[in-house]
Amino acid sequence: DADAAWRTIELQLGHGQRPAGSPQLRRLSARLRPMLPRGRFERIPGDPLLRNVVGTVPGRGPAVVFGAHYDTLAKPKGFVGANNGAAGTAIVVQLAREAARMKRPPGAPELRFVLFDGEEPPKVLPEETSDFYSTGLRGSRAYAERHGGDTGAMVLLDYVANKGLRLPREGSSTPELWDQVRAAARAAGYGGVFSGDVESDILDDHTPFLRAGIPAVDMIDWSYPGHDRGDTIDKLSKDSVDAVGETLVELIRRIDAGRLEGIISSG
Repeated sequence: DADAAWRTIELQLGHGQRPAGSPQLRRLSARLRPMLPRGRFERIPGDPLLRNVVGTVPGRGPAVVFGAHYDTLAKPKGFVGANNGAAGTAIVVQLAREAARMKRPPGAPELRFVLFDGEEPPKVLPEETSDFYSTGLRGSRAYAERHGGDTGAMVLLDYVANKGLRLPREGSSTPELWDQVRAAARAAGYGGVFSGDVESDILDDHTPFLRAGIPAVDMIDWSYPGHDRGDTIDKLSKDSVDAVGETLVELIRRIDAGRLEGIISSG
């Protein structure tokens, strides 16, 4: 339901700039938690103001994780992150709602829907001197450390709703899992959005999973200027939201049909 996902984008933007640990992000997380099936908070060790928001559709282990970060850059001032945060979050939320209503076969894998906090580094660390992996990705690093043993695969949504969306394979993403995403896109009628081209490696919320030996892919249109104050809702397309959402619904069907059994790790 692209319209419902769009409303969730608008909900997030209504909270303004939402850096990790800010009061406005805490208020937003309280709105997002009940939108996820069996929604709950998970604290991030060492960061008392940060929390991931996690939803679950039950099934057998190991689980397949769909994730996005819901915090925004702390600067530039006024950055609202329509695509760099809000769009991926909205699609994950709507996918979770629809997965919870799907009739799934006995023995289908557990599905988890995780909204990561603290993807962006805190503003007190200058960008030119900070190590993004160790200062950012706080929510995904904590989640992978805590749940790596019961996670079989991970799909990350980052810049996924801009007009003219094109998604090549991010360089570090697991090729076999990306092939299944592209097959799902073709089955859903959106094969043209998901390219066979390969982008450069990007440190992102899928990286801690890869480092834990878990197959993972990053959906990101790196050509989009996602760190610019112009990342506003007028740059987005409901058609792009629908293309990604419908592809992921089809991917869940493929997961349930056992087509990813050779890719999903044993946890």
